[in-house]
Amino acid sequence: ATGRGGAPSGQRTAVFFGGVVPASPFEEHLAEEAGRALGGAGFRLLHGGYNGLMEAAARGASAKGAPVTAVTLADKHAQWGAFNPYITDEVYAPDMGARVTYSLEAADLVVAMGGGVGTLHELTAALYYAGNIRPVPVWITGPTALGLLAYLRQEKWLFETPTRPLGFLRTIASAAAFHTQLQALIQNEEAGS
Repeated sequence: ATGRGGAPSGQRTAVFFGGVVPASPFEEHLAEEAGRALGGAGFRLLHGGYNGLMEAAARGASAKGAPVTAVTLADKHAQWGAFNPYITDEVYAPDMGARVTYSLEAADLVVAMGGGVGTLHELTAALYYAGNIRPVPVWITGPTALGLLAYLRQEKWLFETPTRPLGFLRTIASAAAFHTQLQALIQNEEAGS
């Protein structure tokens, strides 16, 4: 991947996966509140850079002074349009695999909401990565993504075993619960350092 994109020393990175077409005004508001909470807690935000839920999360993070990095495909950016107005940095990846890998390797926390097939790809990659590569926290929020997660569990696409624990995974139903989980994460990190 090319671009500036590096996090300042010591700054945590929250990766946000969410679609360009919010399922509801509630989900758009939830994305903005999640971004605001992350920015207020000192995280930089990294996402695809475009509109919809990504823009809402970026608006929230930006309101708290957090940097917002767009990670997109070098050969698709012109086709997909301009970045949202909150982007402060950009990274251009050569393909989808490199794009998702860059995001997940940078992540101290992954937040996933609803979206289209691109968001589905990002979410499932995050679940695989956290369960098999590095146990980065993955938080699923918003009715659309929570419904998908329930379906994946019901149909046994996602299940826990002794060798595949899901302790990295959290479900979050509201902005208040997001704030509470974020404070707990920060307190646990501070206690562990």
